[in-house]
Amino acid sequence: MQKWVTEDPNFIEHHKEDIAASLEWTIVDILMKKLKLAVKQTGIKHVAVAGGVSANNGLRNAFHDHAKRYGWTVYIPKFSYTTDNAAMIGCVAAYKLKDKDFCPVTAPAFSKVTIK
Repeated sequence: MQKWVTEDPNFIEHHKEDIAASLEWTIVDILMKKLKLAVKQTGIKHVAVAGGVSANNGLRNAFHDHAKRYGWTVYIPKFSYTTDNAAMIGCVAAYKLKDKDFCPVTAPAFSKVTIK
């Protein structure tokens, strides 16, 4: 890719969709190889995915594909239940900002800490 960027300084901007798709495919491929190995080592053929990552169509499709190929039972939540916690945190942050309810910079980075 470095050669292409040298030839076209805007290469990344011109090909960002392809680069993102390649990165997604690579990540899903790595995850599925690791999962396939874990299933082989443990013999467990019931596999679940949850959380925000379960909204990723590439990952969902890979789970279904592997279920068909290897006889797994997969558990994937309905798409409407796959929201990421970041969205909830962002919503809370917006209300805190609106109320000017700020946390001091000196507060420790732990949940459930009472600030005096």
